[in-house]
Amino acid sequence: MTSLFVEQLTVIDCSYLDAARGLVGESWIVDIELIGDLDDQSMVLDFGEVKRRLKRAIDGSVDHSLVVPRLAPELSLTQSAGRIDLLFRSDLGAFEHQSPPVAVSLVDAATIDTDAVIAYLKPRLAEVLPANVSELRLQLRNEHIDGAYYHYTHGLKKHRGHCQRIAHGHRSHIEIRVDGTRAPRLEAELAARWLDIYLGSDEDIVARGNGRLRYAYDAPEGRFEIALPEARVECMQGDTTVERIAEWIAQLPRSAAVSGELEIRAYEGVMKGAIARRTIAA
Repeated sequence: MTSLFVEQLTVIDCSYLDAARGLVGESWIVDIELIGDLDDQSMVLDFGEVKRRLKRAIDGSVDHSLVVPRLAPELSLTQSAGRIDLLFRSDLGAFEHQSPPVAVSLVDAATIDTDAVIAYLKPRLAEVLPANVSELRLQLRNEHIDGAYYHYTHGLKKHRGHCQRIAHGHRSHIEIRVDGTRAPRLEAELAARWLDIYLGSDEDIVARGNGRLRYAYDAPEGRFEIALPEARVECMQGDTTVERIAEWIAQLPRSAAVSGELEIRAYEGVMKGAIARRTIAA
């Protein structure tokens, strides 16, 4: 038997429901190891095939979906043809979500963690492996971030791909510089403000009241709706693309006066993002 490994095969950008934290945006780096006999090319599996088969299977399951603990006592779930409706009662309040089934990953667990997601993924990935591969080892890990970060959830209704789903998210690094120098206090301030936040577009609000917001829109995959406590939302003008997010951060009020050349480097998950710059007069 021989082992083949691929580090950082892909990144799973998703959101999940948690009894204590509510709606959590997450980014997990995926490492894999395949154990098996050599094929007629003297390989366990060609690297190109590893990326094509396994990344495609991951992209078609948990990536850019809402990951739901099917066995959680906080969950109420209704499924019908072409539709899935759920209510999750967390310590922070109730979260409602309605979408096509493709936007939800139902995991047979009471809580969502990396072990639960690995158990969900492994049989799905095994289906796309050749017979000479006898074992698949899978690891999900967070990116090491030296500084502040936040978890956010959003949806991009104009997107033609999976980003259109109203509840997918990211664990994102933030860098703020003033006149070229990192400003860790400003970074920490934003991270505290956006702790497990939902970034919603004001144009998608369809109901507001009793401390709750409801967002809804139609996208290529179908109708999406989400309702959640207003305290867990940053309501933005326009789309919540990372380009807009960087611009929005540059305009946010701060606890102390800032002047000079402000640069915002906002990440969307791992090793990608957008930059916004603004000159603030003294």
